[in-house]
Parts: sequence; structure tokens; C-alpha cells
Amino acid sequence: MIPTLTALIAIVAGAWGWDLAVNGAGSGSVPWVVYEQGLYLSGLLAIAMMSLAMVMATRPPGVERLLGGMDRAYRLHKWAGILAAGFASLHWLLEMSDDVIEERYGEAGRGSDENVSGVLDTLRDAGEELGEFAIYLVLAMIVLALWKRFPYKFWRHIHRAMPVLYLMLAFHAAVLAPTAYWSEPTGLLLAGALSAGTLAAVWSLTGRIGRGRQAHGVVTAVASPAPDVTEVVCRLDGNWRGHHAGQFAFVTFNRIEGAHPFTIASADQGDRSVRFQIKALGDYTRELSRRIAVGQAVTVEGPYGRFELARQDRKARQIWVAGGIGITPFLAWLDALRASPAAAPVADLHYCTRAGAADPFVGRLETLCRDLPSVTLHVHDTARHGALTAERLATLHDCRQRAEVWFCGPRAFAEQLRSGLARAWLGRLRFHQEAFDMR
Repeated sequence: MIPTLTALIAIVAGAWGWDLAVNGAGSGSVPWVVYEQGLYLSGLLAIAMMSLAMVMATRPPGVERLLGGMDRAYRLHKWAGILAAGFASLHWLLEMSDDVIEERYGEAGRGSDENVSGVLDTLRDAGEELGEFAIYLVLAMIVLALWKRFPYKFWRHIHRAMPVLYLMLAFHAAVLAPTAYWSEPTGLLLAGALSAGTLAAVWSLTGRIGRGRQAHGVVTAVASPAPDVTEVVCRLDGNWRGHHAGQFAFVTFNRIEGAHPFTIASADQGDRSVRFQIKALGDYTRELSRRIAVGQAVTVEGPYGRFELARQDRKARQIWVAGGIGITPFLAWLDALRASPAAAPVADLHYCTRAGAADPFVGRLETLCRDLPSVTLHVHDTARHGALTAERLATLHDCRQRAEVWFCGPRAFAEQLRSGLARAWLGRLRFHQEAFDMR
């Protein structure tokens, strides 16, 4: 993520710098030149980042392979949006500072405005008004996205307005960019960013995101193996292309509620049947068991994700760690390995649960691992023995041996394990995690 964002900033700054070197900074005094060029650079960076965020939101084909997973695409989308808001804020602050510069240095050193036709002048006035209005709304949406206590069900509907706001800002950027830009590399870069972002915005507004990867079906079974877990089995139509164990899908049980990402907790048996184990983590999932019923229509988009058995390093010791409902991809892994137990890797599966005696997944895991002699199950009951730590996990394994950790669970738990295990293995360990944060 960081290299991608850094590269984009460098490209935009490089194009702006090239134009500055070739055409000069203008004929005004230094304060006004800094003001004007600051406006141009901050505007270019803001629209480039926002265009990237819009493109990432459409889940373009190949992005998972390029970035290493859809979670990284969403992380790139999120931080591109945050940076866009930051550069847009800087752009707005610079625009508002002209009175201060005029009061201190006077207007005599200010460069003259471009001489444009009446039509373009009218468009520029409209673009300036729309841009200022859109910036206020974008900043408000970024604040709501970062404010975790704001309910997701409301934020998700508000977030749908982003493509409209982007089109307003794209119009602002197109009509207010210096006309000289359009014959320079800066203009080519701006045109490319605006074209890609506009196409993505239209794609989103017309409801085409993920449509080519959607399958329709019905709910064939609903159960509650635990008070806070809902098990849902769906049978899909011929549009479902199958999945690899460990992948996830966006599932829609209600069109008004929209799609939510859930890990597929079963292996692909070739019958277009998928199973989900859904933990009550919010308003929607807490009510799910009462909202859905057998025979109900369902739409499943996917599969997505790179948390796959095939990506394992066969030469490294396999350590699998699951926290709570993070066990779902490993259930699919074990289910898939049962078809060929001899091909299963030597692995240690560590399952962390708050109440091992009452946890419905413990019995399921014991049954699956019984058929897989090379997989050793470790159940860590945090209520009885405390939370699993990196130090404790390291004592259970040979830290001199190259190892690979596959983790699914809470983010704070992952960060604690990642840093602690890195110190224990001294560079001989790889840590894999597919972490979703939808806002």
C-alpha cells in the first residue's frame, strides 16, 4: 500500500515539477507564486488520490493478484481516500488564504488570471462553487468513516454518495486546471486520472460493481450452533464458479441492507453449495438468525481473497492461528484436505476461544483433525488459561526452524503476535493475514 501511494505522489509531483521547470512559476511576487503553485499541486494530488480510491472501490479484475489480496485493495482505497481528503483540505485552506496574503503583501504582485472565453469563465465559476461544496461533504464523510462508533448501517448508505461527490470534484478539477496543462504531461496525467475515476464512479452509480461475479441462489439451511453464531448454507446457480478453501464472498440476503463480506467455511464440493459461519459482531449480524429463513433468495458475489492453501510454503513449518470466528477459513482448509489426507502439510492449528467447553467449533475441529494425522490441534481456552501470547506460542515450536504463520482473527491480537513472533524467529518467519476493515 505505502509503495503504491508513494509512487503516485511522486508521479504527480514529478509532472507538476516538470511543468514548473519548462513553463516557469509565473510573473507574480514570491508569496503569490507559492500560493498559486500550492493550489495546483494540492489539487492535482487530491484528485489523483480520489481517482485511485474510486477505482479501488470497483474491485477491478486482477487487483487481488497485483496487491496480494482484496483486503489490501480496500486498505489502499481507504488510505487513498484519507490522503485525498488531506490534500483537498490543504487546497481549500490555500484558497481561503488569499485574503491574508493580499492584506500582508498587497495585490500588486498577484499574477493575472487566464484570459478565457465567457463560456469557460461561467463553467469555472460553477466548478469553483461545486468543488467547495463537495470538499465539505467529503471531509464530513472521512470523519464519519474514521469515527468507529458511528453505526456502519448508516455510514454505508451515506458512503453511496461518494461517486456523486467525485464527479463534482472531477468537474471542478477539469474546468479550473490551467489551460496550458492540457498540452503537457501534467494534463495527460490529469486526463487519465479523471477518466479512470469518472468511469469508476459511473460504474458504481449504475450498480455494476461485482455484477459479473454474482451468483443467485436460495438458503437451504439455517442453524445457530452457538447463541452468537448463525450458520447459513446456500445453494447457488450456474454462475457460481466455485471457490478455493479460505476465500470469502459478499453476501446479500436483503437488497436494502446490501452486501456483507463473510468467509466461506466449507470446501468446494462441486455442488455449488457454500456454508457461512456468521458471528454476531454488529446490529445486522445480531439479528441475522431471525431475518433469514430456508427458501429465501440470496446473492453471492465472489469468491475473493488470497488466504489459500495453495499459497503455502511447503518447506516452512506451518503454524495456523485462529481467534474466535477467525476459525472459518481453517474449517474450509480442513474440509478440503480431508479429500486427500496424505497431501496435508505438517501443521499446528491453534484455536483461541473464550469458552472451550461450550464452543461448538471445538468438536467440529476435533472431528476434522482426526482424519488428518499431520495436523495437530491446540485449543486455547482464554477463560481458563488466559490469552495466547507470542511468547507462549514460541515455546511450543522450534524457533530455529523456518516457519510460516497463517492468522485470522482480531486485529489487535494479530499485531501482538506479529511483533512478538518476529523477535522470536529473527527473520525466519512469514506472517500471513487477511484483515478486513470496511471503513
